[in-house]
Amino acid sequence: MGIFDFLKRDQNPKRMKKRNYGGARGGRLFGDFIGSSFSADSELRYNLEVLRNRSRELVRDNEFAKRYINLIKTNVVGDKGFHLQVKARNDDGSLDRAGNAIIENAWRSWGRLGNPTVDGRMSWLDCQKYAIEALARDGEVFIKKLSGKRYKDNFSLQLVEADMIDEKKNEVLENRNQVRMGVELDTYHKPVAYYVLTSHPGDRHYNKTQGQKHIRVPADEMIHIFMPTRTHMTRGEPFMVSVISTLKMLGAYREAEIIAARIGASKMGMLTTPNSDDFMGDDLHDGHMPLIDVEPGTFHQLPAGYDMKMFDPDHPNTGFAEFESAMLRGVASGLNVSYAALSSDLSSVNYSSIRQGALDERDGYKSLQEFMVQHFAEVIFKDWLSSAMDFGTIPIPTSKFDKFYDNTSFRGRGWNWIDPLKEINAAVVGLQNGIMSHQDVAAHYGRDVEETFSQINRDKEMANQFNLSMAFEPFGQKFPAEPEVTGGDDDGEV
Repeated sequence: MGIFDFLKRDQNPKRMKKRNYGGARGGRLFGDFIGSSFSADSELRYNLEVLRNRSRELVRDNEFAKRYINLIKTNVVGDKGFHLQVKARNDDGSLDRAGNAIIENAWRSWGRLGNPTVDGRMSWLDCQKYAIEALARDGEVFIKKLSGKRYKDNFSLQLVEADMIDEKKNEVLENRNQVRMGVELDTYHKPVAYYVLTSHPGDRHYNKTQGQKHIRVPADEMIHIFMPTRTHMTRGEPFMVSVISTLKMLGAYREAEIIAARIGASKMGMLTTPNSDDFMGDDLHDGHMPLIDVEPGTFHQLPAGYDMKMFDPDHPNTGFAEFESAMLRGVASGLNVSYAALSSDLSSVNYSSIRQGALDERDGYKSLQEFMVQHFAEVIFKDWLSSAMDFGTIPIPTSKFDKFYDNTSFRGRGWNWIDPLKEINAAVVGLQNGIMSHQDVAAHYGRDVEETFSQINRDKEMANQFNLSMAFEPFGQKFPAEPEVTGGDDDGEV
């Protein structure tokens, strides 16, 4: 065999197929493993409504899905929401405290209950909680921006459910723009407009109009928030998309186990006789077999020739808890939360394990916080500030807009220490060795170091006013170089 014959042999399609990637292998073991080469929009177009509806049903009826949504709202938004900080400076480098305070106070006033939304039912904090819940549950958030003298600061928001965007509208327009699932895109796939239905498609009991109509809303009047998982993705998918089937089947399995356990707790028996024509009990009623009423703690003497066969199912299933735990660990991984947090099961954790799990979770929550700040809070604040300046609510000229907006930030919630004594002592050592700053420590609690220092000074002034000594003097005493580390579980792990 010559070299050319060998090369021809090596390029045999069957031989090349055998050398393919293992993940691309066919055969009976991979017969149902069918991948898709469709675009993100092509895959989502026919599944979006089903995914969204199933995700909503799980949040409504499944305790673990509900728990996940509550975890998202609690850890991303918290009880106070994103805190606005304006730190614009004067030409000499000093903080413009007066201007900063004006904007922060005006923003706080606009955010009170009744002002931010056109229906008057929400506060700014409520809007934040709604946005993160809708993002996780539905996969996307739509908010229409409104302006007019009837609104405080000439600015308001209208929350729009994802169902209201006409996802059945898909066409190519004469100007070569494409409408995909209700979103009009230019040739660069940039949103140009949104086609919003005039009524909710599922509001059948209250909406008696024939057919569905929509209006075209320019993209600069609509805020659309979602986390694309692929390029050129027009609509968002629910966060629970990878665990929907598991949660549904696990819920059905739990229900079956509960029913079986209930039946198992009801000890039942059947009477048997060699003569099938004989029976004990009342006459047949409505076609059902005769029954003997038995009260708890009583015994009956059986007639001659009769035998008792007990029905004693083996439930509750002793393996149920272990199986459910295994399933929930997979679900927790798919949702990027810890098993302990999702299941509220702390039976097998110690200080080290729960600390590591909490730290991993918090990284995910911090990422979501930053996403919501960039795509939600800052976007709304920018339009509000512009409107408030134009409207004259804020006594600052519009020429100063960039000065204040460019020096604005939103601070998300912080978290308490898992073991306060251990971690505060660790922070002290970090400060002494220069590997941490006071801002780092303050940020862990969701605070600003400047505000912290100001509060300490106010505490000192108040103590002096009442001729009292403070319980401790921060920065006035030398801390031990190696503070004693105590507390937490005595498991030998730090």
